[in-house]
Amino acid sequence: MRRRLLIALTVFAAIAVLAFAVPLSLTVATSRTQQLVLARSGDADRFANLAAAASTAGDSRALSDEVGRYHELYGENVLVVDAKGATTANGGANMDDPGIGAAVAAARRNQRPHAADQLTPWGARTMLIARPVGTGVQVNGAVVIEASTARARADIARTWALIVLGGAVAMALFTLLALTLSRWVLRPLAALSHAVADLTATLPKPRVAAAHPVSIARHHGGPPEMRAVAESFDAMALAVADSVDAQRQLVADTAHAMRNPLAALTIRLDSLEHAVPGNAANTFRSASTEVERLTALLDGLLALASAETPAAFDLTELDEVDNHCDAVQVVADRFDAWHSAYEAAGQELRIGTSAEHADVAVSADVLAQILDVPLSNSCRYAGSGTRTMVSVRTEPGWVTLTVHDDGTGVPADEIDRLTTRFFRGSTAISGGSGLGLPIAAALAQARGGTLTVASMNPHGLAVHIKLPAGESA
Repeated sequence: MRRRLLIALTVFAAIAVLAFAVPLSLTVATSRTQQLVLARSGDADRFANLAAAASTAGDSRALSDEVGRYHELYGENVLVVDAKGATTANGGANMDDPGIGAAVAAARRNQRPHAADQLTPWGARTMLIARPVGTGVQVNGAVVIEASTARARADIARTWALIVLGGAVAMALFTLLALTLSRWVLRPLAALSHAVADLTATLPKPRVAAAHPVSIARHHGGPPEMRAVAESFDAMALAVADSVDAQRQLVADTAHAMRNPLAALTIRLDSLEHAVPGNAANTFRSASTEVERLTALLDGLLALASAETPAAFDLTELDEVDNHCDAVQVVADRFDAWHSAYEAAGQELRIGTSAEHADVAVSADVLAQILDVPLSNSCRYAGSGTRTMVSVRTEPGWVTLTVHDDGTGVPADEIDRLTTRFFRGSTAISGGSGLGLPIAAALAQARGGTLTVASMNPHGLAVHIKLPAGESA
């Protein structure tokens, strides 16, 4: 890619330099040609005036002397003829030269002289300048100057050489700039390609490539370097997706495999409850509590693994009936289910100001599962004498459910970590697995929503659940 980029930049620079140098060179040649033509045309007009005066006086000696001195001084040939074509003065001109003959004939007919060809360093060595003697009504002869173009061509060659040298310097600078620019642009790309390749090499090979949509072979266009990066990204994405699936499956399989032994252990403990001596009752209750805690932990792991599966994020797989519900009705149902538990904990559960109807694009079971998490946390951790409020608020395209209490809350630096797996606040009482809020957040995200936690003023905690509104909302 670097070579192609350099070639493209170099070609562009060459076009830019040529676009400037070629018109400049042509302008220089045209200007020098016009300068020579104007100078020699003035000389030819002067000789024509002298010839007209000599024809009137009948004496051409002064004209011949002037032509001779001009030829000796400038080394250029001059020919003056009369009205009949006879030579009046000749300063080195070759009468047999067909070009001179044609120029004399054209001047005697008082024809407009042809535009002089533009001079070039390799052009003709001489240039013919012809003028008629007399007025436009009566032509009494002609003057032809065979002007040398050596000096003009040398000037043009010297100027062109400077232009070529300047163009070469500009091309060198453009090339250096292109080299620097290509290195600056492609260095991050090369580093990214190597980093992706190294990362991909450390990942396990996909077990079943056909199970991942990203594994479908795609033909990337563009330069080879970009194609290599794209292919590396595809391979890395496939490996990462497979690794995540394997991790999720491991958690689910482990949790599922451990549930049976825990269930058997629970049954054995229940059967031994009446046979436990009194002095071992506390130990027995502690063991039963730990088994229940482990069971709840495994259930949470299974729920979290299920919530984070790709199928959970594919809303097209859900039936229309299972993909929406009335959030106000679900809140009312959860209030009926939880208010007795709150009363037993010495707390108050209330439904705040809510809309009469709020259709949300989530099934009633999933919304209930999400709401149960903050309700359970509030009932467990807010403390006796506190009040918990549940409210529903609608806005265009969204429905927001809020569960907030006026309990002790959590430190400000722990708020953002409450949705992290297995994290429990420093002020939390014993019990709990630290999976409730992560599971609820995963369920909300899988339905296109969000779950955020914020502190209440002056104390307390609020959980905001924002979900997409249903079609009738």
